[in-house]
Amino acid sequence: MSDMLVKLYALPDLEVEVATQRSQGVEIRRAKAPERELVVGWVSRTFRERWGNQCSQTFGHLPPTCLIAVREKDILGFACYDAVFRGVFGPTGVAETERERGIGRALLIAALHTMREDGYIYGIVGRVGPVDFYARHAGAVVIKDSDPGMFTQLLR
Repeated sequence: MSDMLVKLYALPDLEVEVATQRSQGVEIRRAKAPERELVVGWVSRTFRERWGNQCSQTFGHLPPTCLIAVREKDILGFACYDAVFRGVFGPTGVAETERERGIGRALLIAALHTMREDGYIYGIVGRVGPVDFYARHAGAVVIKDSDPGMFTQLLR
Protein backbone atom coordinates (compact mmCIF):
# COMPACT_ATOMS: atom_id res chain seq x y z
CA MET A 1 0.00 0.00 0.00
CA SER A 2 1.39 3.34 -1.04
CA ASP A 3 1.22 6.73 0.64
CA MET A 4 -0.50 9.70 -1.02
CA LEU A 5 0.19 13.44 -0.97
CA VAL A 6 -2.54 16.09 -0.65
CA LYS A 7 -2.17 19.81 -1.39
CA LEU A 8 -3.87 21.35 1.63
CA TYR A 9 -4.03 24.73 -0.10
CA ALA A 10 -6.32 23.29 -2.81
CA LEU A 11 -9.08 21.52 -0.88
CA PRO A 12 -12.79 21.19 -1.66
CA ASP A 13 -15.19 23.52 0.15
CA LEU A 14 -15.67 22.41 3.74
CA GLU A 15 -18.98 24.22 4.32
CA VAL A 16 -20.76 22.19 1.64
CA GLU A 17 -19.73 18.94 3.31
CA VAL A 18 -20.64 20.11 6.81
CA ALA A 19 -24.02 21.46 5.66
CA THR A 20 -24.83 18.23 3.81
CA GLN A 21 -24.12 16.18 6.90
CA ARG A 22 -25.98 18.60 9.17
CA SER A 23 -29.07 18.20 6.95
CA GLN A 24 -28.91 14.46 7.74
CA GLY A 25 -28.59 15.08 11.48
CA VAL A 26 -24.84 14.41 11.53
CA GLU A 27 -22.39 16.75 13.23
CA ILE A 28 -18.76 16.76 12.08
CA ARG A 29 -16.53 18.16 14.80
CA ARG A 30 -13.26 17.89 16.63
CA ALA A 31 -13.36 15.39 19.50
CA LYS A 32 -13.02 16.87 22.97
CA ALA A 33 -10.43 15.71 25.53
CA PRO A 34 -13.04 14.36 28.01
CA GLU A 35 -14.41 12.13 25.21
CA ARG A 36 -11.12 10.23 24.89
CA GLU A 37 -12.28 6.95 26.46
CA LEU A 38 -15.56 6.91 24.53
CA VAL A 39 -13.97 7.67 21.16
CA VAL A 40 -10.96 5.38 21.56
CA GLY A 41 -13.17 2.56 22.85
CA TRP A 42 -15.52 2.95 19.89
CA VAL A 43 -12.63 2.93 17.40
CA SER A 44 -11.07 -0.16 19.02
CA ARG A 45 -14.38 -2.06 19.06
CA THR A 46 -15.57 -0.97 15.63
CA PHE A 47 -12.29 -1.34 13.74
CA ARG A 48 -9.19 -2.66 15.48
CA GLU A 49 -7.23 -2.11 18.65
CA ARG A 50 -4.20 -0.78 16.77
CA TRP A 51 -6.37 2.03 15.35
CA GLY A 52 -7.71 2.67 18.83
CA ASN A 53 -4.14 3.05 20.09
CA GLN A 54 -3.34 5.50 17.29
CA CYS A 55 -6.56 7.43 17.97
CA SER A 56 -5.64 7.61 21.65
CA GLN A 57 -2.40 9.36 20.75
CA THR A 58 -4.33 12.22 19.10
CA PHE A 59 -5.83 13.17 22.46
CA GLY A 60 -2.33 14.05 23.69
CA HIS A 61 -2.49 17.12 21.44
CA LEU A 62 -4.33 20.25 22.50
CA PRO A 63 -6.76 20.43 20.90
CA PRO A 64 -7.05 16.74 19.97
CA THR A 65 -6.25 15.89 16.36
CA CYS A 66 -9.24 13.60 16.00
CA LEU A 67 -12.51 14.54 14.33
CA ILE A 68 -15.72 12.63 14.81
CA ALA A 69 -19.09 12.30 13.11
CA VAL A 70 -21.94 12.18 15.62
CA ARG A 71 -25.70 11.77 15.33
CA GLU A 72 -27.42 12.66 18.58
CA LYS A 73 -24.96 10.99 20.98
CA ASP A 74 -23.84 8.14 18.72
CA ILE A 75 -20.41 8.10 17.09
CA LEU A 76 -20.69 7.25 13.40
CA GLY A 77 -17.12 7.77 12.24
CA PHE A 78 -13.73 9.26 13.02
CA ALA A 79 -10.71 10.75 11.28
CA CYS A 80 -7.33 11.35 12.89
CA TYR A 81 -4.14 13.11 11.91
CA ASP A 82 -0.78 13.47 13.65
CA ALA A 83 -1.52 10.11 15.30
CA VAL A 84 1.75 8.33 14.53
CA PHE A 85 3.71 10.83 12.43
CA ARG A 86 3.29 14.59 12.03
CA GLY A 87 1.48 15.70 8.92
CA VAL A 88 -0.04 12.27 8.30
CA PHE A 89 -3.80 11.74 7.96
CA GLY A 90 -5.25 8.55 9.41
CA PRO A 91 -6.53 6.29 10.69
CA THR A 92 -10.11 6.96 9.69
CA GLY A 93 -13.29 4.96 9.44
CA VAL A 94 -17.09 5.03 9.36
CA ALA A 95 -19.41 2.49 10.98
CA GLU A 96 -20.48 -0.11 8.44
CA THR A 97 -24.17 0.79 8.83
CA GLU A 98 -23.42 4.46 8.02
CA ARG A 99 -21.29 4.05 4.89
CA GLU A 100 -22.24 5.45 1.49
CA ARG A 101 -23.77 8.58 3.07
CA GLY A 102 -20.83 10.93 2.56
CA ILE A 103 -19.68 10.81 6.18
CA GLY A 104 -16.20 9.52 5.30
CA ARG A 105 -15.75 12.23 2.67
CA ALA A 106 -16.91 14.92 5.12
CA LEU A 107 -14.53 13.67 7.82
CA LEU A 108 -11.65 13.56 5.33
CA ILE A 109 -12.22 17.10 4.08
CA ALA A 110 -12.80 18.47 7.59
CA ALA A 111 -9.61 16.84 8.90
CA LEU A 112 -7.57 18.12 5.95
CA HIS A 113 -8.91 21.65 6.47
CA THR A 114 -8.00 21.36 10.15
CA MET A 115 -4.48 20.26 9.22
CA ARG A 116 -4.19 23.36 7.02
CA GLU A 117 -5.40 25.55 9.90
CA ASP A 118 -2.68 23.94 12.05
CA GLY A 119 -0.06 25.20 9.59
CA TYR A 120 0.51 22.27 7.25
CA ILE A 121 0.78 22.99 3.53
CA TYR A 122 0.79 19.35 2.43
CA GLY A 123 -0.68 16.29 4.07
CA ILE A 124 0.23 12.65 3.66
CA VAL A 125 -2.33 9.87 3.67
CA GLY A 126 -0.50 6.80 4.91
CA ARG A 127 -0.89 3.28 3.56
CA VAL A 128 -3.89 4.05 1.40
CA GLY A 129 -6.35 1.31 0.58
CA PRO A 130 -8.93 3.18 -1.53
CA VAL A 131 -6.62 5.27 -3.76
CA ASP A 132 -9.51 6.41 -5.96
CA PHE A 133 -11.44 7.76 -2.94
CA TYR A 134 -8.59 10.05 -1.86
CA ALA A 135 -7.77 11.10 -5.42
CA ARG A 136 -11.39 11.96 -6.21
CA HIS A 137 -12.31 13.74 -2.97
CA ALA A 138 -9.03 15.39 -1.93
CA GLY A 139 -6.94 15.53 -5.11
CA ALA A 140 -4.40 13.16 -3.52
CA VAL A 141 -1.67 11.66 -5.67
CA VAL A 142 0.33 8.50 -5.02
CA ILE A 143 3.85 9.14 -3.75
CA LYS A 144 6.19 7.19 -6.01
CA ASP A 145 8.14 4.37 -4.32
CA SER A 146 6.28 4.84 -1.01
CA ASP A 147 5.25 1.20 -0.74
CA PRO A 148 5.70 -0.42 1.78
CA GLY A 149 5.68 3.02 3.40
CA MET A 150 6.35 4.64 6.74
CA PHE A 151 4.83 1.96 8.95
CA THR A 152 7.34 -0.78 8.07
CA GLN A 153 9.61 0.12 10.99
CA LEU A 154 6.92 -0.48 13.65
CA LEU A 155 6.97 -3.52 15.91
CA ARG A 156 4.35 -6.11 15.02
